[in-house]
Amino acid sequence: MFTGLISDMGVVERLEPRAGGARITIRPGSLPVDELVLGESVAVNGACLTVVERGGGRMSFDAVPETLSRTTMGTWKPGTRVNLERALRLSDRLGGHLVQGHVDAVGKVLARAAEGQGARFTLWMPPAIAPLVAEKGSIAIDGVSLTVASAGRDRFEVALIPETLARTVLGEAAPGTAVNLEADVVARHVARLREFAGTAGVTEGSLQDWGYGEVAR
Repeated sequence: MFTGLISDMGVVERLEPRAGGARITIRPGSLPVDELVLGESVAVNGACLTVVERGGGRMSFDAVPETLSRTTMGTWKPGTRVNLERALRLSDRLGGHLVQGHVDAVGKVLARAAEGQGARFTLWMPPAIAPLVAEKGSIAIDGVSLTVASAGRDRFEVALIPETLARTVLGEAAPGTAVNLEADVVARHVARLREFAGTAGVTEGSLQDWGYGEVAR
């Protein structure tokens, strides 16, 4: 589990094909590699990966075909810059929103415009994720926790402050840039409940049937 508050940026150094997947080696900027434990989770551009090697200022992860096909990871190459975030401690402040590191879809930057000291991005999103993206809701873009400024059927907008532009790879994003998208986990579950509820929608009775507690009387 993560918060979407990026703590570091790293650079991809190697990608080694392995049994349909790949081993990815990254050199972080300031993340303390020697403190990492094998098996620890790190969000890399919003995708939760497991540390399989670390040392010499580098850390390595194995990516399976599913991950490569459903994220931007399949297009990375040596020199690609990535956002990094270590997993959340239960005692940490939750400054962003709850991010699982489970990428829902790959989106694309359609437009970038200066807005005050920051920038406003317009992004295309696939139909499958569109119902999960709502105005003033939360979304993770390449692992960055952001608030949706407006949402349509196939696109949405976010406003980025200068700090976000300076401390994440979104500062380099331009029209045409592909990005990893993860919807708010609450939106995912509400959509799933609605799917099972059918035309009746989510009612107090259906919530009780699904084990969400007793209906107040």
